[in-house]
Amino acid sequence: MATGIGIGDGILLGLVQGLTEFLPVSSSAHLRIIGTLLGSDPGAAFTAITQLGTETAVLLYFRRDIKRIALAWWFAVRGGYGVDWRSRIGMPHGRPQDHDALMAWFIALGSVPIVVLGLAFQDAIEAPFRNLWLTVVTLSVFGLILGWADKFSIRRRPLEELTPRHALAFGFWQALALVPGVSRSGGTITGGLLMGYTREAAARYSFLLAIPAVFGSGLYQLVKSLGDFGQAGTPGFGVTLVATLVAFVIGYVVIIAFLKIVSTFSYKPFVVYRLALAALVALLLITGVLEPTAGAV
Repeated sequence: MATGIGIGDGILLGLVQGLTEFLPVSSSAHLRIIGTLLGSDPGAAFTAITQLGTETAVLLYFRRDIKRIALAWWFAVRGGYGVDWRSRIGMPHGRPQDHDALMAWFIALGSVPIVVLGLAFQDAIEAPFRNLWLTVVTLSVFGLILGWADKFSIRRRPLEELTPRHALAFGFWQALALVPGVSRSGGTITGGLLMGYTREAAARYSFLLAIPAVFGSGLYQLVKSLGDFGQAGTPGFGVTLVATLVAFVIGYVVIIAFLKIVSTFSYKPFVVYRLALAALVALLLITGVLEPTAGAV
């Protein structure tokens, strides 16, 4: 029988969330695996809510970029470049005039796939998608795709060359992270590399694109779960809050380090880590240490 998750376990899970959310290794997979080893799968709701902590770290780190984008968007929308629709999105005369104003629209466009697919597959996200054998597959397959993209892609496009088509494509890559093991940042970055964007451009856009999706999902799960905290072996509200605060602090530090790493080094270490983790989880499943579905271990 699941033993539930206490404050100490919550701190550990918050630490794991903060360390893995921005790295292309899948935070949801780590929470699923470690939570189960602790005695209980923390669940999709716990994962979504703790992501509010790491995403708040994104708001803090990118606060100047976010403010600049928001102000530029508002300037264009209220008619600063003209009153026709092209001018209001930052493209007067059909040519990009304000990249920051366009970025706001690109983030909105790129958020559509994960919203639509998240609602469409909500039941699967909360149960079948959390099967650990599926996690083994996604960790391995998407790790190999990331490695291939990092090694063979052109990687020349700066973020200023983002187009509506690419913004939407980024969104579909991000939506793949609805399945634990894919990784939100890993999926988005992989898609960016395959489309020819630099490592740094793909990484920065993955942070910005995640803001509406993560906050939307986290707040929705928070409201939805208010009456369910602590039931059936799931983390209580206090444990979830502690984990979220820890995730915020650790996540902020990881953002700083990760953006420095991607501008200098390849993603090969993350690919190797994903494959090693997949092999370990498969071994634990085969030996019976872990059960593939949520429940007792």
